[in-house]
Amino acid sequence: MTQRIVIALGGNALGSNLPEQMVAVQRTARAIVDLIEEGKEVVIVHGNGPQVGMIANAMTELTRSDPERYIPCPLSVCGAMSQGYIGYDLQNALREEMLRRGIDKGVATVLTQVEVDPDDPAFAHPTKPIGSFMSEQEARALRDERAYDFMFDPQKGYRRVVASPLPGAIVEIDTIRTLFESGHIVIACGGGGIPVLPTEGFHLKGAAAVIDKDFAAEKLAEQLGADTLIILTAVEKVAVGFGTEHEEWLDELTAPRARALAAAGEFGEGSMKPKVEACTRFVESGEGREALITLLEKARDGIAGKTGTRITR
Repeated sequence: MTQRIVIALGGNALGSNLPEQMVAVQRTARAIVDLIEEGKEVVIVHGNGPQVGMIANAMTELTRSDPERYIPCPLSVCGAMSQGYIGYDLQNALREEMLRRGIDKGVATVLTQVEVDPDDPAFAHPTKPIGSFMSEQEARALRDERAYDFMFDPQKGYRRVVASPLPGAIVEIDTIRTLFESGHIVIACGGGGIPVLPTEGFHLKGAAAVIDKDFAAEKLAEQLGADTLIILTAVEKVAVGFGTEHEEWLDELTAPRARALAAAGEFGEGSMKPKVEACTRFVESGEGREALITLLEKARDGIAGKTGTRITR
């Protein structure tokens, strides 16, 4: 039986600007096509932190330079832009790498919206930083003008923060499933998906929020009936006691132990914790499901059980 895999790519797989991304997607494509070449069916989710920040900053500068000509660009629109141009580079790199190896498969990027709950507690406590640092004067002006929230770093200044709600329904799930089951490589839920709120009638309104891409990947894997969720990041394995003399790299984790370690504060809030929690949610969502956290370059070895941290029910 063919193994169905949802892969979540970290920011290190895409670079932090356009020139870096053009180089990074070639390396990323090689690692993913290694799996496709072995007969795996693959759906790809990616982050967009640096990219959506770059777009938001550019739009802000345009508005400041000519406010009569340019209006503020909502964060949801910036997220849609990032999905488009990251998908464009990634799908072309995948197509090129597959054709080089004699693999004839279609690749498609699906601009994806993900519903979020307006009552999610995250909206009352914005924590996700986006964009660049700025002065107190600039931050105050934006707070007064647009009701933005900010965090303060004594060394760098002020930076906008937005909510990071949990993902709900994936609006384009049927389209993604149809492409996937037809044998196509699908890139979806980029940046965690565009967060949207249902309103009166059938309209979906973009929310000023960022969905964690690992949780979005888990939701997508669950709804597609995937066998495996792979979260590719900057380390080969998950560790406890990370950075201390008691550091221990883990080959395997059961869901109960993963939850206990997360509750004990063993994993970084903005780094490894959401990855471990997403993997735990996935393996608990159905029998026979497993998850893997490892380096991009080690994806094939991880699937073969040679490295990485494997999470099971």
